[in-house]
Amino acid sequence: MMKTSSRFAFQALALLMAVTLSLAAQAAERAAATSSAPEIVEKADSKPAKAEAPAPRGTARSAIAPSSPARTRQAEPAAEAASGVSMTELRDLIDQKIAEVRAKQETAPVVRLNSNAAPARKAPVKKKAVSATTLAAPDVNGAQAAALAAAVRAGQMPTADASEPAWAYSGPQGPEQWGKIKPEYSLCGSGKRQSPIDIREGIKVTLDPIQFDYHPTAFRVLDTGRTVQVNVGAGNSITVNGRRYDLQRIEFRRPSEERVNGRQFEMSAHLVHKDMEGRLAVIAVLMDQGADHPMVQLVWNSLPLEKHTDQASSALIDMAQMLPDQKQYQTYMGSLTAPPCTEGVLWMVMKQPATLSREQIGVFSRLYPMNARPIQPTSGRLIKDGQ
Repeated sequence: MMKTSSRFAFQALALLMAVTLSLAAQAAERAAATSSAPEIVEKADSKPAKAEAPAPRGTARSAIAPSSPARTRQAEPAAEAASGVSMTELRDLIDQKIAEVRAKQETAPVVRLNSNAAPARKAPVKKKAVSATTLAAPDVNGAQAAALAAAVRAGQMPTADASEPAWAYSGPQGPEQWGKIKPEYSLCGSGKRQSPIDIREGIKVTLDPIQFDYHPTAFRVLDTGRTVQVNVGAGNSITVNGRRYDLQRIEFRRPSEERVNGRQFEMSAHLVHKDMEGRLAVIAVLMDQGADHPMVQLVWNSLPLEKHTDQASSALIDMAQMLPDQKQYQTYMGSLTAPPCTEGVLWMVMKQPATLSREQIGVFSRLYPMNARPIQPTSGRLIKDGQ
């Protein structure tokens, strides 16, 4: 607003100067034609005024001393415009006005608009309470979102962290509500080939043996906030029906999610594999109470102290020792047992359970007393019982 006012002032001043100069020039011409017009000078002491010869143009004011109390009147308005104000005085007056306008512009306060500032007189906005979980949750940037979307498309279960939409194994956000939490979880409620199931009445057939190519490997233990997960190094794989799957991770559940003829076990370990096309194959090792499990103890030894963090182990885990001695299995097509509940997963449930000591079961139960999804309908799926 100040800049606009100054611009208008300069324009008006320039116009005034142009008009004044024009009038002065015209008046000067008329004054030259009537150069005999008298000046009447009245002095302050009331003495009779004397007629003076007309002063040359531009010098009428200079003929009178600045301190003199006399005042000059023009006999004619046009002559006064010409002889009453000299061109020099006129320019001085214009310069003075310009200086005044500039001084006002320089001293005028500068108003800066802050786009981030709240609008004036706006009603205060009530802030929502922020929970400690929200404050602790890391932001998910574009790269993380893209990686998560790619994992879902590939059929992988994303690692649970504080930035994930809340879901749980019980309560208002329990398994019955998973499909409503977000669109990507819709299969959890509408899928027809969901896991786990109660494995029973499978047809007895001779299945091709699983070809295990397991070796001791480095690993890291991650507490996802919903389970204990073991991320293993590359180089471990299985071959089933001519297709090779690489081992990705191990996830533990308590109690076992799978049931066999209605029986549920103390725990289970899910060995998640993926092939080159992103298809998943999971080997489920049922675990009952019994002798110590040396590989599970290695995992417990490297448990991180805080959730949503991982810890590397200085030892190597021998994946072959995660398996029972007998390798017969039952198989069916199902899904991941946690959101996003991706279907098309090949399940192979080992028929012989492994064992854990009571103390080893107790370690996990202190962290996660129950993290198993309820049994899902079989919906007429074919189950093969390997002999």
